[in-house]
Amino acid sequence: MSTIRTLLVELTGTAEYADAIGDDADLAGSGIDSGDLVRLVLLVEQRTGVEITADDMEKLRTIADYERFVAERSVAGPAGGA
Repeated sequence: MSTIRTLLVELTGTAEYADAIGDDADLAGSGIDSGDLVRLVLLVEQRTGVEITADDMEKLRTIADYERFVAERSVAGPAGGA
């Protein structure tokens, strides 16, 4: 299971949602509300150390978008911080 899918399971409390949604399906259009999307971003930041700005959030719509974003930022170097 991908990192983002694992975080979706944690966020929703069930694997069914994460298993049912396709990599290229729009998360907001598939039943996740804006509050859950913000919580997903916070989980991604906490677990991966990759910072996601408000501008980045506007571009991240699918699981594939998140996976690509995290992979690119992880390769680019440390996210900074403590």
